[in-house]
Order: sequence, then C-alpha cells, then structure tokens
Amino acid sequence: MRAKDALGRHGEEVAARHLAAAGLVILDRNWRCAAGEIDIVAADGDALVICEVKTRRGTACGGPLEAVTASKVRRLRSLALHWLASRGMHPAQIRFDVVGVLQPARGNAEVTHVKGVI
Repeated sequence: MRAKDALGRHGEEVAARHLAAAGLVILDRNWRCAAGEIDIVAADGDALVICEVKTRRGTACGGPLEAVTASKVRRLRSLALHWLASRGMHPAQIRFDVVGVLQPARGNAEVTHVKGVI
C-alpha cells in the first residue's frame, strides 16, 4: 500500500472514531459506485450526514479542509443521491460535513469537524 493511501485510511479511521464519539452513528464507510466514493455516511439524530475526510501530514500545501474544492462538493452531492437511491431512503435532512485530520509525524492527530459545509 502506498504511503498516501495508508495515511488516508488512517485519517478515515480517526474521523470515524471522532464522529462516533460525538454521538453520530456510522452507517457506511468507503461506499463506492461508478461515480466515486463517499468516505463516511452517518446519522446525527434525524439528519443523514455525508462526510468527506481529508488527511494531511502538514500544512505546507494547505490544511486538510482547503482540499475540498467546488468540484468535490458537486461530486459529493451527486454521490449522496446515488447512495440514497441504493438504499431507497428519503431522509428529512441531509447534511454535508468535512472532517480534516492533521497527522504529524509524531503525536496525536488533530481533528477538525465542520458541519454543514454545503
């Protein structure tokens, strides 16, 4: 496994633990279809949460949250529709969150959870 892929998986694990500790219920992880992948799908009360996770080792090229581009946002919206159709779900609320994980070479990860980015 490439170092970048391992870092991404680690970040998604950190993010999932963070979200669960915050009271969200993880419904799906790394859900894929032909259009792409959703990192985490969770429930927060009545809201369905589509969560993008971005992990970085440092901020030299920008922080993790800065990596969520307008193109990525459009793709997440489309992927959410695919996920809902695959489950036959019609939730009252859908929220799009981003979890940024900054993992230094040594020490604990710094997690930033931004709710309702879209």
